[in-house]
Amino acid sequence: MTDQPVELDKHRGMIAQQATELRRLRADVEANAKALREREQALEAHLLASPAQNWVEAAEKAHYLLTLFAATSAALDPRRQRLIADVLKDFAVLSDGAVG
Repeated sequence: MTDQPVELDKHRGMIAQQATELRRLRADVEANAKALREREQALEAHLLASPAQNWVEAAEKAHYLLTLFAATSAALDPRRQRLIADVLKDFAVLSDGAVG
């Protein structure tokens, strides 16, 4: 008997190893998706907590909503993609110069 652990994956067939790896990857993806949903909920709660105090905060809220919209099928139109990109650039430029 040895003190070294036996790596069981090495003793299984290639198909079983691949199935195990796929299960592990899927579990990681599901955990990451859950964590992302939780962070999105926290962000949305923060954004909803109070009205924007200045243009920069309002632009941040609009930026978040535009980003959500950009991920939908309605935003696949190239004109909408360009409009979203232009508005986000405008927010960045205007936010840099804004003072409350």
